[in-house]
Parts: sequence; C-alpha cells; structure tokens
Amino acid sequence: MPDLQLFMTAIGDVPSVDDPVLVRQKSRDMTAAFSPIMKKELADKSADVIVRPRDRAEIARVASAAARARLPLIARGGGTANFGQGIPLAGGAILDLTAFEGMIWKKPGAARMRAGTKLAAIDEATRPDGWELRIFPSTKKSATIGGFVAGGHSGIGAAVHGILRDRGSILGLEVMSVEEEPKTVELRGADCNLVHHAYGANGIVVEVEMPLVPAWPWREAFVQFADFADAARFAVELAAADGMVRKLVSLQQWPIPALIRAFAGVAKEGHSAVIALVAEPSLEHFADLVKAHNGTAEPLCAEGAGPWGAPIYEFTWGHTLLNVNKTDRSRKGVVGLFPPHDLVGSILRAAKRFADVGPIHVEAKRIDGKLSFQGSPLFAFRDEAQMADIVRGLTEEGCEVANNHTFLVKEGGMKVVDDRDFEFKRLMDPYDLMNPGKLTAGTEGRAASAGAALPTAIWNYKRAV
Repeated sequence: MPDLQLFMTAIGDVPSVDDPVLVRQKSRDMTAAFSPIMKKELADKSADVIVRPRDRAEIARVASAAARARLPLIARGGGTANFGQGIPLAGGAILDLTAFEGMIWKKPGAARMRAGTKLAAIDEATRPDGWELRIFPSTKKSATIGGFVAGGHSGIGAAVHGILRDRGSILGLEVMSVEEEPKTVELRGADCNLVHHAYGANGIVVEVEMPLVPAWPWREAFVQFADFADAARFAVELAAADGMVRKLVSLQQWPIPALIRAFAGVAKEGHSAVIALVAEPSLEHFADLVKAHNGTAEPLCAEGAGPWGAPIYEFTWGHTLLNVNKTDRSRKGVVGLFPPHDLVGSILRAAKRFADVGPIHVEAKRIDGKLSFQGSPLFAFRDEAQMADIVRGLTEEGCEVANNHTFLVKEGGMKVVDDRDFEFKRLMDPYDLMNPGKLTAGTEGRAASAGAALPTAIWNYKRAV
C-alpha cells in the first residue's frame, strides 16, 4: 500500500503543498476542455500532494522516496496537456518540475535545457544568436520542454519540419528512473521515442536536447476566402510551397472565425480563414498565392503585433477550440489525419459530409516527409454515439483517426507502442509508479477507459527505430 507519510519524511525539505484545493488544481490539465468523455470519467481523480524539486538532487530524492513508499508519481510541467496525460488515476504525488529550469548550453543548430524550461524562454535565449525552435505548441508561453516531449506531438513549425516523433526532431533526452537508487539514462536519436508521447509513464525527463533552425522575421497573416474550396486549395498549396519560408498553415471554415472573439472586426461575414506565419523574404510570393486563390490578407503584421491581442498562433492548433469554447462551450473535435495523396479532395468531402454538424478545422503538418492535415469538424457534442459516427464518417472520407478521448497511451493511436516500450518501462519504473494506468497493454487497460471504445485506430506511420 502507498505510504504517504513515509514519502513526506523521505523527501525532507523538498518544497511541497498539501492544500486540497491547490492539489486538485494541479491534478487537472486541459483535458476537460477537449474531451467531455474524460471530463466526466476523471472528475474525481486527484493527487495527494504536490512536490516541487529545485535541482537534480531533489528530483532524485523524490524518485527514491516514491519507490520506497510505493507512492504513484505524476510528472508535470506547465499543465497544458490533454488526453488525460496529467490527471492522476491513483492519487500519489504531483512532481512539479517548473522550478527545474534554465539553459544548459546552446550552439548553432542545437540547444540543451532542463526539463522545466518554458518553450518561450528557449526562443528568448536562442533568437539573439539567430536560432529558434523548430516546433512548438500553441501553449508556447506556459508549456515546458519536458512536458512537450513527454506528451506533445506536433504544433507550429510542423508544416515544414515534421512532428516530434520524426527522426531528428528530438536530439537527446536524459531520463531518471523511479526506484530506491534512481539511475539516469541518456537516450539519443530514435531511442528518444521510447519516452516521447509516453505521458511520463516510463522516465522522469530531466534534460532535453533539441534542434534549432534559423530565426526569421515572421509575419502573421489572416487570409480570408468567400469560398471554402478556395481556402482549402490555398492552404494545401501554401503548406507544400517548399520554396517559401513559412511555419504555420491553419485552415478554419466559416463560422469558426466569427466564433473567436479576438477576430471581431477582422473576420468577414461568411468567409473562411487561413492563418499563416510567413517570413518577410517570402511575402511577395505569398501575396501572389493569395491573389491566385481569390483571398484577401489584411492586415499583415509582425509576429505578436496583430490586432487580435496575442501571437496569432494562439488561435491555431489546440487554441482554436479553446477560443471557440469562449463563445460556444459545446463544440468539440477529434483528430483525423487527412491522406497526403488526396488532401484537398478529402478536406472538401469532409466539409460537405459534415456541413450540418460543424465547420472544419485542420492544421498542416508533415509526417515521415509527407504533407498531411490534422483535424475534424468542430461539432456540438451530444454523446459518445454521435462522436463515434463522426469518427466513422472521417474514416469513410479517407482519414485515419486517432483517439483524443482516452487516457491510454496505446489506444490513443498517436504513439506506436511495442514490447520495447514495455521493457523500457520495467527498467525505469519497476514498481509501476509513474503515471500508473496510462501505459498499459491488453484488454484490462481498455476496460478502464470509456473513450477507448471509440472506433479509432493507430495512425499508420513507420516508427523511427
């Protein structure tokens, strides 16, 4: 049985909080905003205590104490995860790593930092030298690099540089085990995928080494189209335009722009939008492409200087739904992966099929070198049967659909899980204390998650090994 008192005694002077209100707050992430299924089934889940180590030695002390007390341990960064990643299923301690932050080193093309370093702080440190992160989520201001690699998948920059599991997207990880005498393991190259998107269930991420790309003066574009078909064709062509320097292509069918309060006064009635980030040297070609597809792109603003009051990427990816929910809390979505060989056709078929259900929101990204778009209609959620119908509908239009309504890593479908993953978990977490219940095998795990019953599948891409 877990022994909380033994754990608290063993961690000594590591800062901790046991106030029930604060502990419950830290036991939540962004899951409830995205999944009504998990919001309901995880409503009563909470940790027992929060611990906030300040250095490597204190992290090791916490890991050792958890092993000795057989107390579950859930690593947490900025709390921006979804998929139920950061919600404890069996109580225990929240391991808040936000105090363990800072750059370790940086050089042209790469940087290494402590796990609790915020993504925004990384770019602030590297941009004066002319470099920036390849990929970051729409939660860049508050997300940590450890949380991003442990639970993230894609984001701004993925339209050009691919997703986190693609070879080369993560250069190295140092992870710590949870056992009486914790050990650290350095993962390099493709081995980083053992920990990537494993929800912190098979290693405490201590340090992260990431690739960098040249930093450009970026321009924010809010491109509007009277015809959604023009918007879709423009989005696909822009995302595929390798001669242009760009890093964001977000396609949002009307009335999504009207549902986002920050776009009031900018969004035109009946017009769909493509939100983009384009480098200054590519603006002339960008303007030609906008004109060729009957769009308008006013205003064009420096990054973070637009009339919408925040960097424009904060209205894309997961932030699109978060902003829509400020106007209409009923809207939810799934994660369809549109086929690279038929992007425009599949997007337009989905828009037609779901015209009475909700507007299409998709984001450009590359996977294994192929351009795809990720997203779904944003629909007013009724029940699981309705959601299953939408999954089936997207599948019939050529999409593969992962599952963002289950807390199970394997059944989520965005990470290929095999025997090697379970072997690594046994090595790093011999007592199954790290975020228990998330990285499981077999039917027992599926039975524990209501969302696992949705008719989704593992995305069909190669695992980098």
